[in-house]
Amino acid sequence: MTQQYATRKGVWGWMLFDWASQPFNTLIVTFIFAPYFAGTVVSDPVLGQAMWADSVTAASILIALTAPFLGAVADQVGPRKPWIFFFLIVFFIGCYGLWWSVPNDPNPTFTLIMFAVAFIGAEYMLIFTNAMLPDLVPRADVGKVSGAGWGFGYLGGIVPLFIVLLLMSPLPGSETTLIGLTPIFGLDAAAGEPARATGPMSAVWMVVFIIPLFLWTPDTARRKVNGGAMVEGMKSLIATLKTLRNHPSLLAYLGGSMVYRDAMIALFAFGGIYASGVLGWGDVNRGIFGIIAAFAGAFGAWYGGLMDKKFGPKPVIVVSILILTLVGIVTISTSRDEVMFFPVEPDSNISDIVFYICGALLGAASGSLQAASRTLLIHQAEGRISMTEAFGLYALSGKATAFMGPFLIAVATRVFADQQLGVTPVIGLFLVGLIILRWVKTEQPT
Repeated sequence: MTQQYATRKGVWGWMLFDWASQPFNTLIVTFIFAPYFAGTVVSDPVLGQAMWADSVTAASILIALTAPFLGAVADQVGPRKPWIFFFLIVFFIGCYGLWWSVPNDPNPTFTLIMFAVAFIGAEYMLIFTNAMLPDLVPRADVGKVSGAGWGFGYLGGIVPLFIVLLLMSPLPGSETTLIGLTPIFGLDAAAGEPARATGPMSAVWMVVFIIPLFLWTPDTARRKVNGGAMVEGMKSLIATLKTLRNHPSLLAYLGGSMVYRDAMIALFAFGGIYASGVLGWGDVNRGIFGIIAAFAGAFGAWYGGLMDKKFGPKPVIVVSILILTLVGIVTISTSRDEVMFFPVEPDSNISDIVFYICGALLGAASGSLQAASRTLLIHQAEGRISMTEAFGLYALSGKATAFMGPFLIAVATRVFADQQLGVTPVIGLFLVGLIILRWVKTEQPT
């Protein structure tokens, strides 16, 4: 029987999820809210960076323990959209709760919990939408669609950044925004409201732009379950884990991606906090950095998708990791008074320019890396294990040590009491992931 693939409209509905989810990563995780938390809610960038790392660590451990099991349960039941809808609610609650994150909060636990809730909701929605991809298009087009989705997602992060810079966040020492307007809705910068508003903004953005996925994108049919879905799901998961030893290439890929994705997420997650504490950047500088990274990410994901189709995903991944390793080295060796360990005048803008260039490289390499990683998983899992379980294990492999990057950053930051040295673990993680990829066998693209 010939497989029926999704219509163009259905594929666009799927790609719009990346557009819908990106503001959370851009505004909350990286460029606006995280630095606000570290520098204003906590008012100590070093301690704030460590506390933020603790929250990411806790959320990542919870995801690692539950994602493969939920993926197996979903496979037993069939449709993925009900799961996406449930975690959409979780995500919305967490994001909206960030509005109550006030400056100089003596007990920021509520903020950290709300962020962790939103982070968990976002990750689970991604697991189930990723699992839909292999059923939407022929295998030969998976890399192209995956790359286009990530690229479209990066563009989805640019628009909210422009909204923040042009309409919400005033320039340093000013009461007006980049285009001379008073912040919309009467947002009070002294009370941190422009940054706090990015939480509700990300929540509403997700709800609006995820609608096409529910309306247009086909889902797996509901299945009859002989026993309880949870019991059958657990049996299926155990069987899959046992099967992995028979697929060493897939197992190596899960291990390698576990490490290098951890490094990439850590580099992104702490980039904004780092730039605020080390270079003294405010919302405008971070916003410009984010726009550069997002444009480059869109291009990188699109071009990486083309290279994926031509050469296969593994070469794209290797090149992307090498670029990100270089970005990590340049980042930790650049501050207000030095660039790559060479001294510069503190009032020079050379450090800013170098960071903007790093932003472009970071975006381009991350875009191509994420798209190609999704494609390589499908290549490795196809015909071996089910896709939802595969992406559940992908989440497990991404989260089983995802706490390690933030944890190592938290430890290094506390031990050295220095933000620059606190970020050094990401370089080692990139190199370890690259070494493990040597054992991943790939087929020639068709």
